[in-house]
Amino acid sequence: MLIALAIIGGFIILTFGAEALVRGASAVALRLGIAPLIIGLTIVAFGTSAPELAVSVKSALAGNSGIALGNVVGSNIVNIGLILALTALIRPIQIQSQMVKRDIPIMIGASVLVWFLLIDGDVSFIDGAILFSLLIGYLVFSYISSKNEPEALDIDTTPQNPLLSIGLIAVGIAMLVGGGILFVDGAVDLAKMFGISEVIIGLTIVAIGTSMPELVTSVMAALKGQSDIAIGNVVGSNIFNILGILGATALIHPVSAEGFNQIDFIAMIIFAILVLPFAWSGLRIGRREGALLLAGYIGYTSYLISQVV
Repeated sequence: MLIALAIIGGFIILTFGAEALVRGASAVALRLGIAPLIIGLTIVAFGTSAPELAVSVKSALAGNSGIALGNVVGSNIVNIGLILALTALIRPIQIQSQMVKRDIPIMIGASVLVWFLLIDGDVSFIDGAILFSLLIGYLVFSYISSKNEPEALDIDTTPQNPLLSIGLIAVGIAMLVGGGILFVDGAVDLAKMFGISEVIIGLTIVAIGTSMPELVTSVMAALKGQSDIAIGNVVGSNIFNILGILGATALIHPVSAEGFNQIDFIAMIIFAILVLPFAWSGLRIGRREGALLLAGYIGYTSYLISQVV
């Protein structure tokens, strides 16, 4: 009963937290004249990735590297194969050319980089420093780029009080972290009752649980016609998961790849690469592409399940 309450309660908190974050971040963007795409790639994406950060650091400090790394790899796969797919199925996503030319290739590059860094079996302190330094560079570059192409946001419910906007962001992130951890703890306890391995838990249950903010936020943005925030949230979250979360976690404690199969990292890279041709074609990701991504995710998940049974 307590496990079920944790899972349900966590999801409810996540839903309200995502709503608060989107509203607050959108309002700040409007006031600063920052393009909504950049807001999706940074504030919204990093805010919705807060549960991944909390869970990965907590798991690494507890010596559960399988959950820490599986959370990052699994979340990146979920973000594209499930969240981007469902978002596109709900409403086709319009893509800006700069996303195709810059941000998606960066996401692919980060995915390949982490695979390369894991050749020696773990992500060390130095590896973490490299990843986190690249994140800082990406943030600075994104901000400079946003000043060259400012766009206005059209959100009727945007709060006008700047303190209220900042408060919504803070409350939203806090709810996402708290709800994410509550949801994940309940899900992990449930999985352990059935004897599922740490790596599988990280790649599936924890990954889906910590990606719930991205799911709620992207679907909400898609329903409101905010394609830039929807796609920016997914791509930005994937970049932040690798450069920021894995980087920060490795700076605190080395992250081991013990127990992982190469197919997990290959799947993450393939999903990242698939976004590029899908987005390049007509600068949109439609329902057909969404269905293909979802089919790929179901196939990958079926493979993981087959490793358990």
